[in-house]
Amino acid sequence: MCFKNLPVEFDDQGKPFLREGIRDPYGAGAATPTGGSRQLTAERVAELVRRNGHDGTVRPMDFDPVTRVAGALAFHTVADFPNRKIVEARSVATLFRGYEVIMVGRDPRDAIYITSRACGVCGGVHSTCSALAIEMAIKCVPPPLGVIIRNLALALEFLYDHPLHLHLLAGPDYSAAIVEATNPSLFERAKKTEARYTEIHGYRTVADLMIDLNPLTGKLYLEALHMTRVAREAYVLICGKYPHPQTIVPGGMSSTINLTVMNEMMVRLGQFFDYSKKIALIWDDITEFFYEANPEYRKVGSRRATMIDTGIFDHPDAYDATYENSDDWGNRRWATPGAIVDGKLVTTDLRTINIGIEEFVDHSYYAEWTGDGQKQHYPTDPSGNPLSPYHPWNKVTRPRPEGQNWKEKYTWDTTPRWDRNAMEAGCYARLWNTAVAKKMPESPYMESTGHSLKMRVPAGALPETELEWHVPADWNAFERNRGRAYCMAFTTLIAFENWRAAMEIIKTGDTRTSTKFDMPTRGEQRGVGFWGAGRGYLTHHLTIDRGAVANYQIVTPSTWNASPTDRWDQPGPYEEAVLNTPLLEETNDPTKFRGLDVLRAIRSFDPCMPCTTHIQSEAGLITREVNTCACALDE
Repeated sequence: MCFKNLPVEFDDQGKPFLREGIRDPYGAGAATPTGGSRQLTAERVAELVRRNGHDGTVRPMDFDPVTRVAGALAFHTVADFPNRKIVEARSVATLFRGYEVIMVGRDPRDAIYITSRACGVCGGVHSTCSALAIEMAIKCVPPPLGVIIRNLALALEFLYDHPLHLHLLAGPDYSAAIVEATNPSLFERAKKTEARYTEIHGYRTVADLMIDLNPLTGKLYLEALHMTRVAREAYVLICGKYPHPQTIVPGGMSSTINLTVMNEMMVRLGQFFDYSKKIALIWDDITEFFYEANPEYRKVGSRRATMIDTGIFDHPDAYDATYENSDDWGNRRWATPGAIVDGKLVTTDLRTINIGIEEFVDHSYYAEWTGDGQKQHYPTDPSGNPLSPYHPWNKVTRPRPEGQNWKEKYTWDTTPRWDRNAMEAGCYARLWNTAVAKKMPESPYMESTGHSLKMRVPAGALPETELEWHVPADWNAFERNRGRAYCMAFTTLIAFENWRAAMEIIKTGDTRTSTKFDMPTRGEQRGVGFWGAGRGYLTHHLTIDRGAVANYQIVTPSTWNASPTDRWDQPGPYEEAVLNTPLLEETNDPTKFRGLDVLRAIRSFDPCMPCTTHIQSEAGLITREVNTCACALDE
């Protein structure tokens, strides 16, 4: 049975239906999810702080601000230093952004350009997700080359995003400059530990790797900057500009594609063959070194492996833009959709993923849109499957700012849940789904085995290399980063497959990249874009009424990951990962604590944020620049 907590069951033909005999099937008490961590009560935390406040061994520690792109994130914790653990964690989005409100009343095509501004790094994914939602609503199908070029654009955007995360944003947390300062004995061990994959990445010891991870000066840091430029050069060949492309349209792409464009793209794409080999094995060496040095590192950023992804990279022979057939074309994507609960893949069907989504605002600065006699707008999806009143198609964004209170409202982020579970979003969820489901298209370069994903990366300056990402036994910050590194190779090979497919179509003389359409001016239409960003899951739920947007709802990776504690006291993914993180810095003095492992836990999710982290200690306010966004790199 797919759902354990939602009041939805499936008949013999696999069609969902609402369970009968429940007075309030979607009420808070209808199902109580089990498993995972729970927050301590606010009263219990306050008592701990009062009891130990005289010696500072249990005390609040706030990371504030952790600034989001066009927004802000703060993080509140209470640290128990004698027991080396966090006893309370609260993720706080501190700014209302309002894209969902801005869209109401506009031409649906405006969404492509307005929602792109939701992120300064990966605007193209929002543009594409908007186009997909519109295509579903108006029944417009791109030609095969339009689908393929859209896939290539997405892959190139990721090939910009992945090096950025690994070596500019998360990487410095594992650099010599940081590790030697917080864990000097660990760095001494790194000097004596030989790397396993020297013949591929060229580093003799783990310490050599750490030195080149140093921010601003390290060779890996500088190389990552260069590779982000290479990816952007390839991207603008088909999208015109980066970020916020203008060539993504309903019905495909407005790009002009010819052999010259494709050859120039391949010159740049080919550089990622060798680079992806190096990156995967560098992060293998880093991860295994930390595990062997201290098994407690397996707990940094740990949480149950419960994650969600809608899959990406459509197959041109399958995608027809309809909701009714979305299970079929979704399962033929290069990256398979899926919901994973406690490490087990429970579905790969997009409609099942969709009907399992709810979005709550119990701890958010929004007013409820349900209750008080209000009629649920959509009791079912377009296929007649039951929808919760908390589903995005039913949601109405009603901002209501008020004072911060950990027991009540404390964030501008909402609380999306799937089957009432706190799901994590990340590109590694795509690896996991694809590896386990064994549904990806046939390829000479990739194979899903049911427990791993094998990737045969073609030769460049380095020889042809087979990489294999295995479903991990533990789920933590290190595995998120390792998974992101293997996504480099996965994305490169998918881009290569789509480049080859595009060349075959161009040979036939069919260079159409878009389909003409008419925007309906009567009646009501619904659509949803199932897509993804570099950091994971992305959906845009759209309702059109008489040619204008009646409702628009966006759920981003950070909406899932930064979500607050829900009505069942389940913490959001950031919160849960921090609660499970031990404090492993080599100091017993709370005033010298830098919060490195807490930051490693949060950064492993790749929060899309330019962060300045402030840690209040008895020594005063410590301020450190922690850049997790590349919006200013071109300046």
